[in-house]
Amino acid sequence: METYEIFKDLAIILISAKLCGLLAAKLKAPQVVGEIIAGLLIGPCVLGLVQQTELITGMAEIGVVLLMFFAGLQTSLKDLMRTGWKALLIACAGVFVPLAGGYLLYSCYYGFAPGGTSQFYSAVFTGVILTATSVSITVASLKELGYLKSETGTTIMSAAIIDDVIGIIVLTFVVGMKDPDSKPVSVIISTVLFFVLAVVLGVIIYRGFKWLDKRYPHTRRIPILGFVLAFAMAYVAEKYFGIADITGAYVAGIILCSIDDSEYIARKVDVSSYMIFGPLFFASIGLKTNIDQVTPSLLLFCILFVIVGLLTKIIGCGLMSKVLGFRGSDALKIGVGMMTRGEVALIVAQKGLQVGMIESRYFAAVIFLILVSSISTPIVLKVLYSKDGTKATAK
Repeated sequence: METYEIFKDLAIILISAKLCGLLAAKLKAPQVVGEIIAGLLIGPCVLGLVQQTELITGMAEIGVVLLMFFAGLQTSLKDLMRTGWKALLIACAGVFVPLAGGYLLYSCYYGFAPGGTSQFYSAVFTGVILTATSVSITVASLKELGYLKSETGTTIMSAAIIDDVIGIIVLTFVVGMKDPDSKPVSVIISTVLFFVLAVVLGVIIYRGFKWLDKRYPHTRRIPILGFVLAFAMAYVAEKYFGIADITGAYVAGIILCSIDDSEYIARKVDVSSYMIFGPLFFASIGLKTNIDQVTPSLLLFCILFVIVGLLTKIIGCGLMSKVLGFRGSDALKIGVGMMTRGEVALIVAQKGLQVGMIESRYFAAVIFLILVSSISTPIVLKVLYSKDGTKATAK
């Protein structure tokens, strides 16, 4: 491939991703769905205008690192601490039940496999994909309805954030277990050591950035150093601890989320991600998705995957909310509010494809789940809140 061919590919990817993203937004679907569909249309499965290359793959990996760094920057530690143990328990249930449900779905559909086999890891990873909750879609839904700052809204928001943190830890552990040379104890030790190092270095780095913030407030050197931290943490996590690079990027965002210029850094990251690297990442998923392999059997699995994905979040989070003292209708709202999936589920699925835990054809199931959950959640929440007879104050 000639070097200059990449410019043609980038032009096609960016314009098609933007147009399809805008069309998806017009249809009340997340723009990321449109960007993925753009990848399907321009890729080998339909038009064949763009082929997946090492350079596109590398730029897409930058995109996923920036997305997780941005997610970390948007995390509110104060909100996490304020909601306390209730949100933590709801999030734990929202991870465990979908994880078990995904594993059982794959195993019942394709057969139970002994531990350590490729089929066993595929079953486990199917559950891992279902653990993530889309904070952005959940927040957008609650804000539109005017219930973002209500008790249930705050609980959903905090639980969704904790849910993603736990999901990333689970992802890190499962990916580490896939290594044939790894042992459960070594994976646990590596994971613990990384987070201990992240806490120790995080305190030092946080203080350093606070000093820079006071000395050079709102200057471009702050986000530049933020980018450096994100890429460095991603590299250290993957290279020296065998942990997913997205975990390191997310931790980098967490370290900086409380400094004064965290929003300034987030805006700079969002510009780079939104304009180039984000669309490349989501479109690359479409490029990798092989719809030619979507057989009637796989289509049935996709439908069951969506059903299990929605119900396990409602059951896990809803039942735990009920146990913690929320009345029945509020517990159901929390369960429904936690069932949305978005970019984190795609990121997890992408990582599974990269390490060989799932096949590209299963991206169709993930895309279907994101589309259905993103459209159905606002509708169901609106119905549930309308039965209360009162309107929360939008803030």
